[in-house]
Amino acid sequence: MTTKVVKGSLWTLGGQVLPMMVSFFATPFVIRFLGSEKYGVLILVGLIPTYFSFADFGMGIASTKFGSEAYGQGNGEKEAAIVRTAAFIAFCSSMAVALPIFLFSSQIIGLFNVPPELHTVASISLKITAVALVFGIIGQVVNTPMLARLRMDMNTATSAVPKILMAATTPFVLFLGGGIVEAVCVAFGTAALMLTANIYFSGRLLPQLYGWTINREYFRPLLKYGGAWLIGSIAGILLVNLEKIFLTRFVSVRALAYYSVAFTFSSIATMFSAAMIQSLIPAFSQLTTKEKRSEFDALFSRSIRLNLILTFPGLMFLFVIARPFFTIWAGPEFGAESTLPFYILLLGLIFNFPAYIPFTTIAAVGRTDVFAKLYWIEIFLYSAVAYMLIRHFGIVGAAAAWSLRVTADAIVMIWLSKHIAGVSYKFLYGSWSMVLGVAALLPPVFVAAFYDNLSPVLIGLLPVCSAVYAILIWKWFIDSDERLWIKGRAQTLLNFIR
Repeated sequence: MTTKVVKGSLWTLGGQVLPMMVSFFATPFVIRFLGSEKYGVLILVGLIPTYFSFADFGMGIASTKFGSEAYGQGNGEKEAAIVRTAAFIAFCSSMAVALPIFLFSSQIIGLFNVPPELHTVASISLKITAVALVFGIIGQVVNTPMLARLRMDMNTATSAVPKILMAATTPFVLFLGGGIVEAVCVAFGTAALMLTANIYFSGRLLPQLYGWTINREYFRPLLKYGGAWLIGSIAGILLVNLEKIFLTRFVSVRALAYYSVAFTFSSIATMFSAAMIQSLIPAFSQLTTKEKRSEFDALFSRSIRLNLILTFPGLMFLFVIARPFFTIWAGPEFGAESTLPFYILLLGLIFNFPAYIPFTTIAAVGRTDVFAKLYWIEIFLYSAVAYMLIRHFGIVGAAAAWSLRVTADAIVMIWLSKHIAGVSYKFLYGSWSMVLGVAALLPPVFVAAFYDNLSPVLIGLLPVCSAVYAILIWKWFIDSDERLWIKGRAQTLLNFIR
């Protein structure tokens, strides 16, 4: 199962990296064609529907959990009925959210600090994204057969290819004279293409999926599981995006643009951990029985350790290249304004990474109600902290508020996984060797922070410090079973290449 999860995670990671690489080259053109103010409006229009991604009523994850259990039982008819029923619920709930956004788009835009001359354009764009929201939500339900079978190659194709086309097409649309509305239309076409692809590939894996009947028997378990997820997701979405709303409301859309660049770049470090979630939830769901408990614990342990091993070198690299990257990629304006908040966001990520795996175990055992309770408690505290920090420190305060929140959330999530999912992993196991490894990565950070981000010294320090880190981790942090597993996967890869 570990091999399947890692393989699936790598496929998912590839599906995130490839669109990101295309976007990496395309975004500077988008920024320059639109300008920082219009780019901020484009970001805002895209963000507003994401605040309502809970409109699926939790059917995306509910369908994955129950569909994976049915697949584990070898019951294709049950799996198909679950997916269709979940898709029907998701359609109804998403329409209940998308329709008011469509009808009251002008009033919604009026709540934000959007320049008057861009108000109409932003309103039209929001109507389009409201429709795209429904398409995206249905697509996240009907991909269940791919997730249950850990066919992340298919799932990656259905999500990555349309995103690549969107990222590559948008600059050309703007170059030909298009604006915010035309850019949003490209995103709408992407959502429609992704939905079509999801239906096609899922149907190939589960022919019983094609049909119109739904089963009322599954309404209750789906709604119970998804409802708790919905309540938690509403607070979770606010938690993830609240500082962006406050920035737009109390500072400017230009500040949102600076912060969004820093936040997007910092999210690169979370890509592998986020990719693992999509594979781990169906995997853990199939290992929740008592007779498979040892496999459950082994998968959890290796997932945590793999995340920790990859986290610190990634953060070190991102810290070193941040300022020159922002300056070259988005312009000197962003190099000056986005770097410091980016550094603060990286501090929060150090504590955020360990929370991903415990999160998946709690979801896999069906306790989504825990997230609802936790996130609603957090939202009140976070609102006050984010408001005060942003009013006093602007974009830097937004980054600090986010980092403080994810640090506290990680501590609580780890504790909950032990008491709810029965996780027995010792998080301090091998900590001294990890501390030594992290110390080996610090010299490039100090050079970049206190001397020069473009110093030639970094060219030698980066590979040397990374090599020392790898040696220390291999010798003292990774256990013998994990070494054998890694050697086996490496040998398989070498045989494939040959």
